[in-house]
Amino acid sequence: MKAITLLGSTGSIGTQTLDIVAQYPDQFRIVGLAAGRNVEMLAQQIRQFQPEIVAICDENKLAELAEAIADLHPQPILLAGNSSIIEVARYGDAKTVVTGIVGCAGLLPTIAAIEAGKDIALANKETLIAGAPVVLPLVEKHGVKLLPADSEHSAIFQCLQGIPPGGLRRILLTASGGAFRDWPVEKLAEVTVADALKHPNWSMGRKITVDSATLMNKGLEVIEAHFLFGMDYDAIEIVIHPQSIIHSLIELQDTSVLAQLGWPDMRLPLLYALSWPERIYTDWERLDLVKAGDLTFRAPDHQKYPCMQLAYAAGRAGGCMPAVLNAANEQAVALFLEEKIKFLDIPRCIESVCDRFTPQNRPDPSLDDIVAADKWARQEVVAASKVMGRDQAYSKLR
Repeated sequence: MKAITLLGSTGSIGTQTLDIVAQYPDQFRIVGLAAGRNVEMLAQQIRQFQPEIVAICDENKLAELAEAIADLHPQPILLAGNSSIIEVARYGDAKTVVTGIVGCAGLLPTIAAIEAGKDIALANKETLIAGAPVVLPLVEKHGVKLLPADSEHSAIFQCLQGIPPGGLRRILLTASGGAFRDWPVEKLAEVTVADALKHPNWSMGRKITVDSATLMNKGLEVIEAHFLFGMDYDAIEIVIHPQSIIHSLIELQDTSVLAQLGWPDMRLPLLYALSWPERIYTDWERLDLVKAGDLTFRAPDHQKYPCMQLAYAAGRAGGCMPAVLNAANEQAVALFLEEKIKFLDIPRCIESVCDRFTPQNRPDPSLDDIVAADKWARQEVVAASKVMGRDQAYSKLR
């Protein structure tokens, strides 16, 4: 039985991971849980999975959580605050830590887990995008495994099993195209938050659903693929695949192409990250190619999706630039979800911030450099958004 700690237990990744644990109680057990502020759901999870340690990020919710499980015996260790997530990440005999925390907030807990000798089921792409210069040397130093738990990188990882060193020639990341894949570019100026959250294929959290609409999620995945699989950016391509049946492909040196297929279901990559190198039998719906129907592909529209090129540029710049890109994107998406900026302002904010950071970029950043760059980028996006707001108000007056 594999012992697991789950960071971000009340989010989309977290709840689906716990679905797997509930379905396979003879394979997995929960050691630790960490969540943001959803007391009711976290209390239910504690009752069902009986973890040894629990953290809630919102310190104001600790008393409420304690009261919600006051009758439970034995009681788990209860912690609160951002630092408590780090304590849970490094705690106990958990073999694998699932990093389901959204955004760069997952970086420090992931580092703590690695330093404690725990394998990482990486569902938080931003951690590696922002922190790869620090994270990857630590992975090597501590001899732990970094296993992709999102659908695209899991697909690549699955296809690579048995491929000899040097056999990989090209990576093809598939993208659904998000909520606006069939919208004309001209209509994007009218986009509302509700429009951006209508993903045609996947059920995900708000932030990543917006990232899918801008295709920044795919740009970030390009950077992650570069670090995970050691491929040059010129050998990582994006293709729009509206059906989301092929989750990604690899091309080998002899031009053979391998693909991993399945229904859009995040449980499959999560299960593989938890069970690798084994394959566990499931009773989930099996793929029916006739039912799936036509599988189509098209090139991404760079005019509609400028965030892709911003991601490639940031990846090639290296240093702290991917961290700046990621932080700027997180902050811009948050402002969009709060209806403080327009949808098309997201790439404008990101590009403006990345352009201003270039002279500061260092090729070999430390963790302190990365954290400082992240903080700087968020502040710059807020400042840029205020300027955009004034410009838009002035434009309306005219």
